[in-house]
Amino acid sequence: MPRQCWLVKQEPESYSWANFVKDGLIAWTGIRSFPARKNLRSMKKGDAVLYYHSVTEKRVMGLARVEREAYPDPTATEGEWACVDLVVIKGLNQPVDLEAIKEDKILREMPFLKQTRLSVAPVSPEQFTRLLALAKTRED
Repeated sequence: MPRQCWLVKQEPESYSWANFVKDGLIAWTGIRSFPARKNLRSMKKGDAVLYYHSVTEKRVMGLARVEREAYPDPTATEGEWACVDLVVIKGLNQPVDLEAIKEDKILREMPFLKQTRLSVAPVSPEQFTRLLALAKTRED
């Protein structure tokens, strides 16, 4: 089990899981929210990351890992914004949609449900394990 677990959200029309799989590694840039920036700065190399399609599909698609810890976001023209590098691990055998998350007694407490604009959110180890079970996916 990784030290920490996270969920990142992205609109599939902007950058889908399929794009991420094709690229393999990406700098997670463009985050302009103070709570999300705090979360980015807390990410450690090796942490697990769930990739969530927001807005249209609303489901967790895959598993990634933090490859490089927070560094200055090169897309920021002003302010002290951060980004991390993420690397693809694998897609979920069965994506987990928002309704399944909201209906699950463990998952319904996930921070991204309470702060819907939060694009980078922590996930407890229990929630991470539960989500992988619903996805019929092993972490290895």
